[in-house]
Amino acid sequence: MNGEYFNPSNPPIELSGGRFITDIFPSSLKAQKEQTREENVISINEILTHHDTQIDDDSDTGFIIPRKQILTKEDLEKFQKSRAYEDYMNFILDLNMAVRNVTSRADCYTSEIVLKLVDLLNELKEWINEFPPDTTIKTRYGNPSFQKWYDKLNDNAAEMLEDIIEPKEAIPELATYLIHSFGDRKRIDYGTGHETTFMAFLFCIDKLNLFTKEDYTAIVTKVFLTYMSVMRKLQYTYWLEPAGSHGVWGLDDYHFMPFLFGSSQLHDHKYLRPKSIRNEEIVEEFSKDYMYLDCIRFICSIKTASLRWHSPMLDDISGVKKWMKVNSGMIKMYKAEVLGKLPIMQHFLFGSLIRFHGTHGALPEEHDHSHVYAMGQEAPCCCGIHIPSPFGAAADDKNNQHSHLPRPIPFD
Repeated sequence: MNGEYFNPSNPPIELSGGRFITDIFPSSLKAQKEQTREENVISINEILTHHDTQIDDDSDTGFIIPRKQILTKEDLEKFQKSRAYEDYMNFILDLNMAVRNVTSRADCYTSEIVLKLVDLLNELKEWINEFPPDTTIKTRYGNPSFQKWYDKLNDNAAEMLEDIIEPKEAIPELATYLIHSFGDRKRIDYGTGHETTFMAFLFCIDKLNLFTKEDYTAIVTKVFLTYMSVMRKLQYTYWLEPAGSHGVWGLDDYHFMPFLFGSSQLHDHKYLRPKSIRNEEIVEEFSKDYMYLDCIRFICSIKTASLRWHSPMLDDISGVKKWMKVNSGMIKMYKAEVLGKLPIMQHFLFGSLIRFHGTHGALPEEHDHSHVYAMGQEAPCCCGIHIPSPFGAAADDKNNQHSHLPRPIPFD
């Protein structure tokens, strides 16, 4: 987040879409240091002269390989007013409503396609055991063995979807979203943009009418929770770097959706209040039933000292009286701080199922993780600076047997 430290004597800090942080939660804010521009920069002239040959639907199947379309702030503003944005957010809100007051272990309708998706994700989780981290590399940053796991996913994603996706012609489009849901191969990092790509993968399945409204609860409590399990193992095993993390000035180094869905699960709870996250015993007892509390448990397990010290934003949110307010705030925050951030949305993919055309056409495929700088646009904070993995910091401290000291986890 940009801006000065929040102070009641200062004007409230404006977020994306004309919203203010005080409209979402009372929160501490920290100014971001000025970032250096990437070496691999795409010029606006290159984009303007690029003629995309894959924007239109395939003449035979009607499906296309998803491509990046959001290149400038103008593109992002256009997307936020588009039908694609509206439909995607409606899907997220429907899922949010489907798990209101529903625990993670509650019985719910589970269709065949939900079971197949869970099996697929569990298989991806098992693959991690095939590619142990390279222990010869002494670093707190991402382990290159992740690239071997990623390559296997890239090679097998389409085949794995053959028994799940109909029509078969849609598989290449869906496989692209699936592949991009688990992090960046080159940078060995993961962030809310990759998480959003997985939600887009589920949204595309819904657009193909393979889900019904009855599936929505299980999509969150079965499919998404299994995805979270895969990601936690990937993060822990390969020390994936947090992509564009705000450190203490964010909710979590990697995820956003479990806080949104998790606050809905607690929406009308009679006894648990937002301030309950400060009670270690309550968090431990109810973490298996509520995603929000499970995230708190996980964060506190790898970071030392109090919640106020390592996660002041979460601590501030715990001062809200009702979970209903927390949930509505999470929805606003997701729109502003994920879907409203150009460094994140520049990597979002659009195809025939999530349709949007940017002003300058699709980004050339040869540019893997680059950005456009034009008309005074600021350099994005997600690239150019590597952020050490919190798992790497914790493991390094353990190896050095500094158990009596707080673990030196870098936050920015």
